[in-house]
Amino acid sequence: MDQISSTITPIDRPEKRLKREHNSASSSDMADLRILLIGNGGREHALAWKLSQSPRVESIFAVPGNGGTATCPKTSNVTSVSAEDFPGLVQFAQSNGINLVVPGPEAPLVDGVEGFFKKAGIPCFGPSKEAARLEGSKTYSKDFMKKYNVPTAAYENFSDYEKAVAYIDAVDHDVVIKATGLAAGKGVILPTTKDEAKEALKQIMVDKAFGDAGSEVVIEELLLGDELSVLTFCDGYTIKSLPLAQDHKRIFDGDQGPNTGGMGCYAPTNITTKELTEQIDREILEPTIAGMRREKQPFRGVLFTGLMITSAGPKVLEYNVRFGDPETQTVLPLLSADTDLAEIMLACAEGYLDNCNLTIENKFSATVVLAAGGYPGSYAKGTPMKVDSPPANSTIFHAGTKLEGDQLKTSGGRVIAINSVGDSLRAAVDASYAALSNKVIDFEGMFYRKDIAHRAFRSVEKTSMTYAQAGVDIKAGNDFVDKIKKAVASTKRAGADAEIGGFGGEVDLSQCGYPDAPILVGAIDGVGTKLMIAQSLKKHDTVGIDLVAMNVNDLVVQGAEPLMFLDYYGCSKLDLSTAADFVEGVATGCRQAGCALVGGETAEMPGMYQADDYDAAGCAVGTVTKSSRLPRLDAMTEGDVLLGLGSAGVHSNGFSLVRRIVQSAGLSYTDPAPWDTSKSVGVSLLTPTRIYVKTLLPSLSQIKGLAHITGGGLIENVPRMLPDSLAAEITYGSWTIPAVFQWLKKTGNVAPVEMCRTFNSGIGMVIAVDAASAASVAKALADAGEQVFEIGKLVKREGGEGCVIKNLEAWN
Repeated sequence: MDQISSTITPIDRPEKRLKREHNSASSSDMADLRILLIGNGGREHALAWKLSQSPRVESIFAVPGNGGTATCPKTSNVTSVSAEDFPGLVQFAQSNGINLVVPGPEAPLVDGVEGFFKKAGIPCFGPSKEAARLEGSKTYSKDFMKKYNVPTAAYENFSDYEKAVAYIDAVDHDVVIKATGLAAGKGVILPTTKDEAKEALKQIMVDKAFGDAGSEVVIEELLLGDELSVLTFCDGYTIKSLPLAQDHKRIFDGDQGPNTGGMGCYAPTNITTKELTEQIDREILEPTIAGMRREKQPFRGVLFTGLMITSAGPKVLEYNVRFGDPETQTVLPLLSADTDLAEIMLACAEGYLDNCNLTIENKFSATVVLAAGGYPGSYAKGTPMKVDSPPANSTIFHAGTKLEGDQLKTSGGRVIAINSVGDSLRAAVDASYAALSNKVIDFEGMFYRKDIAHRAFRSVEKTSMTYAQAGVDIKAGNDFVDKIKKAVASTKRAGADAEIGGFGGEVDLSQCGYPDAPILVGAIDGVGTKLMIAQSLKKHDTVGIDLVAMNVNDLVVQGAEPLMFLDYYGCSKLDLSTAADFVEGVATGCRQAGCALVGGETAEMPGMYQADDYDAAGCAVGTVTKSSRLPRLDAMTEGDVLLGLGSAGVHSNGFSLVRRIVQSAGLSYTDPAPWDTSKSVGVSLLTPTRIYVKTLLPSLSQIKGLAHITGGGLIENVPRMLPDSLAAEITYGSWTIPAVFQWLKKTGNVAPVEMCRTFNSGIGMVIAVDAASAASVAKALADAGEQVFEIGKLVKREGGEGCVIKNLEAWN
């Protein structure tokens, strides 16, 4: 079996330092270690599982352990002493001949458990209380990184709530907010807006959502890239790292939903190169360990380093001073049979790690975590479980389980996990899911992600294309809107709320001196780079329809009937034929929407545009009565049905990415379209945006909300019609995906979540209706010629996600 020797790096070891000589071969024939293992999670079961394989280990006492450690070889669960009772643990260790202590969770290490055993002369695998501040205090760790030039995100520390809020107002970059103390893995919040950031600060610092852990916060710059983690053994001088791993924090497939403690993991990652690991050692791990020595608190144990691999290189997200979960369950199975974990732990505690053998199998490992229904929210405990023996090369690791007599039951949110090792990552992942399909684990309400390692597979198959890579940053556009809101608000007047970010702008004429007058609604938009395809084919009659559609569809979502339309046409030199075709298309769109084309502007600007280039914008104006205004936020409730109206194709968003994918496929716009050979690529892509106005107007009285699916796709547009208390739960597969989107995804290797954020993906309008009215509304729309799909429902919002698409991993 092939093996890879992991790098051992001795750091600045003084010559005068006494080195304990140790011959592991001579000691391996006798079982002389009695281990006290503190903890009860999946990490602790994995540690007991690997430690029990050591010929040096005689027995393991798990305090308190779980249903897995209860049946692990050489292992006994201990409930006679509490994991928080350090003097009691020392007394237990002395009474039972313990000669190695392994704390699993961070809390005992941060609280100084190592010092209690050090005083008693018992080796402890873990850092001192002072060194454990790397995890115990985000403030300390960030200041430490700054002092020793360890690359990390820009940050500031705050203990004053008002100053923290002022900092949020002052910065232009996205932020991450961290409670500085321990918060059980939940004290890190990623707000998407300044308002969310301020609300997070209030929850942490004022409402004390995490108790004293939130008395101080760290506000960091949000880093972008691939998030990886590395577990590094250390004796204060020598470092020894396990393979880089990638965790999956979000609860739902496609990395959606609230954060969890970890729903799965795989290792090694496909971006792991010799150069990257050497850079991490040189720029991050070695300076960290050397810095800890210079702080007179050398680090001994295992250091978990969370990394973001940015375009500027690896940067530290956080330190943990113990094994990660589920990283431990993922990387320990990659240790070779001749690598003795117990020996390595003792070497770290006593200072001779450079004299130990540690090799990694040339294999791949994948772990899938099974959670209780409702996690990370409220969930049931005490649910009976069935757990059978896993197939070869797979291992089951218990976390939130307990053994009551002969019956195994759930006792936590993340209940249990299955790990598999294979010759390829695909083989490892498939083995874990095959075992789950065969019901080796079963309990009521069981939930798990179906897409572990999805990011690795996309990268292995082909470089995945994104809208941002095509030059369009949706997030930057959202940031721009947020940045100009203050200037917009300064223009407020009676009848106009002067807010932006919705589908259309409104002025209530009844508050402007026109008694009993309706609300005036306006929308302005353009066609975008779809125009470049029209110019390439010299076909301009359809993009005028697009221009009208993008505006009037935004009006109807406010409940407004479009009344008039104005257009703007700018060019270098006016070509009468091109301009006439374009305006004819505008007129066609206005007829489809039932509004009048009342005016426009044509501008020749040599130098602003080149050759035959032109651009176009339009403005639609309509009215709605106050009682008919949408969305009806107060009327929306959990269980409301979401209907989707089929799109005519790509409509008028995402064309920067479309053009890039077409180019990468080596196609011209005159070639037959691979998704519809009856048309050319260009003609098919120029299919105009569907106008939904006339079909929707008769049903508006039964509709609670509408979302026009344009830039931002389903994920960003649907939440714009919802109250803060509700979210859209949409089920992938509940509507027909047009062939053009299937081709774009496959050819561009576009991630499913990116498809649903960039394109309409087959749904041009989403409708929220009462469940009792859904059938009648759907029938009316279908009778009017629309494709209607029931695509989801409204649910209680958990965290910041306003739209969750279930089963999205099936789109592969």
